[in-house]
Amino acid sequence: MKGRAARVARMGLLFSLALVLSFFESTLSGWIPVPGIKLGLSNVVTMYCLFCLGWREAYILAVLKSLFVFLTRGAVGAAMSLSGGLLSVTIMLVLVKLRRNSHLFISICGGLFHNLGQLMMAAFVMDNLMVFYYFPILAVAGVGMGILTGVLTRTLEPALQRLV
Repeated sequence: MKGRAARVARMGLLFSLALVLSFFESTLSGWIPVPGIKLGLSNVVTMYCLFCLGWREAYILAVLKSLFVFLTRGAVGAAMSLSGGLLSVTIMLVLVKLRRNSHLFISICGGLFHNLGQLMMAAFVMDNLMVFYYFPILAVAGVGMGILTGVLTRTLEPALQRLV
């Protein structure tokens, strides 16, 4: 896609897809017995942006997702989303630059660092470092969801390439 309008349209489509996946994920949240654990399906779109479009698009998508969270869940939710999203994209970008090209490994690290970023923001907002005791639980979930997201990204990447 060439041209500014085409790039904006593509990002709009990807943002919409991320929101649909996030909504679908929220309908499944009642089935997950541990508080704060999500599947991270919208991160498939973020990883697609990082792998196929570039780092700017991945960061833009992370910020757009956080702005949507701000509109729907408020400032604290947006801060949690932004801190997790930006740290996740950053670590995945570093791994891509280091030629760690395994979607699975990069996705797992992205999931772990997303959880870490959210805990850092929670510690800041609550002014309490005790939230880090929750990290082992989130780390197990981050690895599991990172595997899911990595497999989905690798599987759906060709279809996404054709769509956008």
